[in-house]
Amino acid sequence: MNKIAENIGKGIRKTILYLILSIFLVIFAYPFYTVFVLGTHSIGTIYTNPPPMLPGDKLQENWVNLFKTIPFHLNIMNSILVAVLQTGTVIFFCTMAGFALAKYNFKGKNIIYTFILLTLMIPPFLSIIPAFQMMVWFRWINTYFPLFVPGMASAFGIFIMTQFITTSVPSELMDAARIDGLNEFSILLNVGFPLSMPGIAVLGTVTFIGSWNNFLWAMIMLQEKSMHTIPVALSAFQMLQEGTGAFMGSKFLGNAIAIIPLLLIFLIFSKRIISNFLAGSIKG
Repeated sequence: MNKIAENIGKGIRKTILYLILSIFLVIFAYPFYTVFVLGTHSIGTIYTNPPPMLPGDKLQENWVNLFKTIPFHLNIMNSILVAVLQTGTVIFFCTMAGFALAKYNFKGKNIIYTFILLTLMIPPFLSIIPAFQMMVWFRWINTYFPLFVPGMASAFGIFIMTQFITTSVPSELMDAARIDGLNEFSILLNVGFPLSMPGIAVLGTVTFIGSWNNFLWAMIMLQEKSMHTIPVALSAFQMLQEGTGAFMGSKFLGNAIAIIPLLLIFLIFSKRIISNFLAGSIKG
C-alpha cells in the first residue's frame, strides 16, 4: 500500500509540474504565435477586440505587399551574410584568444585579461561616435565590414571561452598532442575546438541572435535599401506606411519571417547549450 501511495504521489507531483511548465510554455509562446497569426490578417481585423487567434486569408496579399514595397529578399540574404560572418569570426578569434589566456602562461597575461574584462563595463553607445569616425577613415560606410570586423574579438566572447576552456581542455591532452608532433595551432584545431563545442554553441547562438537583431549600428552604416538588413528594412517599411497602417499585416509577416531563423538556431543548439549549463553547475 505504501508503494502504491508513493507512486500515486509521484504521479500527482509530475502532473502538477507538467501543468506548470505547460502554462509557462503558453505564456512565452503566445507573443510568437500572435505575430505569425497577425501576419495573415489585414488591418481591418488586426485591431479588432479581441484580436484574431486563428490564421486569416491575407497571407498572399501581405506577402506581395512586403516584397513589392521593399527588396525584402535581398534584406534576408544580407542578414544571413552578416550574421554568418559575425558568428564565424567571433567563434574563431574568441576561441583562439580564450585558448591562449586559459592554457598558456606569458608576461602580462593577467593585465591583458583584466583589461578585456574592464571593457565589458563600458556602455556600448559610448563608442558609437569614435567607431563611426573610424569607419569613415577606413571608408567602410555603406559596406558590411563595420557589422562584423569590429566585433571579431568581443570581450564577452573571450571571457566565455576562457572560462570554458580552462575547465574543459586538459593540459595533459595538450602535452600528449605535442609529443605526437602537433604544433600549437594544430593543437588548437584538433584539441581545443572539439572539446570546446558546448561553449562554442553558446557563444555562436548568442552572437548570431545579436547580429541578426542589430539595428542601430546597421542603420548608421548601411545607406542603400538593397544593403539593409532585416531590422533596418522593417523600420524603413514602417516609416513608408506611417500614419496609415495600410501594410500592418505585411509588417507582422516580416517580423514573423525574421523570427524563424532565430527559432531554428535555438532548436538546433539548445541541447548543447543546456548540457553546457548542466556541466558548469556540476563542476561548480
